[in-house]
Amino acid sequence: MSDTSTLRATLLFADVSEENLSAIAAAATERSLRRGDVLFTEGAPSDQLYIVTSGRIAIANKSVDGRESVVALMESGDLFGEMPLFDGLGRSAEARALEPSTVIAIPYAPVRALYEVAPAELWSVVKLLATRLRSMDETLADSVFLDVTGRTAKRLLELAGDNDEFTLPITQEELAGMVGASRERVNKAIASFVKLGWLDQSDRRYVITNREQLSIRSR
Repeated sequence: MSDTSTLRATLLFADVSEENLSAIAAAATERSLRRGDVLFTEGAPSDQLYIVTSGRIAIANKSVDGRESVVALMESGDLFGEMPLFDGLGRSAEARALEPSTVIAIPYAPVRALYEVAPAELWSVVKLLATRLRSMDETLADSVFLDVTGRTAKRLLELAGDNDEFTLPITQEELAGMVGASRERVNKAIASFVKLGWLDQSDRRYVITNREQLSIRSR
């Protein structure tokens, strides 16, 4: 891979010189994934980080009884899998394609070499970690201050983006994992939005009919 624009669009590589970034890009490869393909499993050894170029990747943890919690949803432009680069440990979660996706795989070795010769570049790591912590703080606050109905409203709005009409890119089980509740409770919340006239639903196709009220419920 020779194009550096995708790498530069991420926080981790935004300020890296073109020469150094070209060396990292030259070692990168592109991978295509089908829905359900697992990029890596929790606890697995690691030697690469990734950038999504299309599709969606779920970052998930599983309990001992098999329940799943989707802790993050990675979309085009998002970077993930960088933690073991710095602590040398295995993967902290599983990464699975929610739909046909492509990712750029970047070996740790050239990135580590960059930081060894240009330690000032580590400020980009600090920015990335600060962003991760802010996101974690928001997720923790949601779990404390929002009930299942509120969290469901918030996740639906996030998946819809700026569109009032959208197709849910994940299954009901995966949505429940993102909300952090059972599928039954999430379905009950969605049914209440439909009954209130805030949302229309047909299978995985949704139409937001009252974004203001849905937004209020998500706060």
